This record gives sequence, C-alpha cells and structure tokens, in this order.
Amino acid sequence: MNAFIEKVLNIWMAGGWTMIPLAVLGLMTYGAAVRLFLYFRRRDFQNVSQETWMQWLRDPQKGRGEVGEIIRYAHEDIQGEEDIRSRFAEVALSKIPYMDRNIAFINILVTAAPLIGLLGTVMGMLMTFQSIGLGGGEMAEMMAKGISAALFPPEVGLCIALPGLLMVHLLKRKRDEYDAFLGKLESLSIQHFKQDQGSIVATEVVFEKEPSNQKAPEIEAAFCAA
Repeated sequence: MNAFIEKVLNIWMAGGWTMIPLAVLGLMTYGAAVRLFLYFRRRDFQNVSQETWMQWLRDPQKGRGEVGEIIRYAHEDIQGEEDIRSRFAEVALSKIPYMDRNIAFINILVTAAPLIGLLGTVMGMLMTFQSIGLGGGEMAEMMAKGISAALFPPEVGLCIALPGLLMVHLLKRKRDEYDAFLGKLESLSIQHFKQDQGSIVATEVVFEKEPSNQKAPEIEAAFCAA
C-alpha cells in the first residue's frame, strides 16, 4: 500500500510544483460543492406536496420541518399582506445570499483550475527550453521532465474544471428552485390570508344583519295589534 501511494505521489509530482496548488484547488472545489449539496438536501421543500402546504397554512401549528417553520414565522402576529411579504423577504435574505456566495466561490475555483494548469504548461516549456540550452548528457532527462510538467497540469486542471462546471450548473438550478418555492409559498400565504379576511368580513356582515331581521316580526306584530 505504501509503495502504491509513493508511486501515485511520484506520478503526481512529475507535473511540477503547480500540481500542489491544483490538488488544494480540487479539494476546495469539491469540498465546497459537496457541502452546498448537503445544505440543499436539508431543505425539505421538495418532499412536501402543495396540498400539505395548504393544510399547514390553515393550521400553521401542524407544520413540520423547514416549510412548517417558514409558514409559522410568516403568519405569526401579522396585520396585513405587507407583513407577509416582509417576512418572506427576511427568509429569502437569510438563505439566498448564502447560496449565492458559495456558488460564486465554487465558480471562481472552477475557473482558476485551467489557469493554474496553463501556468504549469508555461513552466514546463521553460524547463524544456532550458534543458535544450544546457545540452549535455542530462538534456534528455530534463526535457522529459519539462514535457511532463508542460502536459500534466493542464490535463488535471481540465479534469477539475469540467465536472466543476456541471456541479455549478446543478447548484444554480437548486438555488433557483428554492427561490421559486419561496415565491410560490408567499403567493399561497397571501391568498389564504385574503380568504380568511373575506370570511371574517362576511361573518361580521351577517352578525350586523341579524338584529334587524329579529326586529321585523316584532314590528309586524305591533301593527297587527293596532
């Protein structure tokens, strides 16, 4: 096992010193991407149907998970539609910027990988030309090292960048899905609030009409008695 690790390290270091920042860059890129994927996985909005959302909107205390917490927060001590909109804006500000920062950070790392590989190519070519200028019996060995240092880093940089671009695309799509979820839940919350307000107004109108309806038989009886 130790011999295998040593062989891998020798092959890796044949690309020159630029392989060290490429290794660090690859670990940072995929580590940040995995962390953000796990963050999206903990957002359970995709596992809850819209019918369940409506049930929780009618009774926020039944809400479960992050969706239930958002519904309870958005409907706690509200006075109007603007309160609901401001609550959802606060939720978006607490979630969306974190996603955007991490996606931008991963995108920068993905962009930097081929550039570091290109730097390795330049360094390898300089080493090759230097070996040609020196000549002697060690020229062939130095040229081989220079060619390895020129070709290996850009290959590794592309191997980091191409899957990284795919991960950035997937993360952006998940971010947009979460933003759309908040917008849809806000719209449903406002609709439910309007329905509740309409029901309250209708109930008040009925209660206001009831006393006048009760007085009608009394007035009719008075006329009959007269």
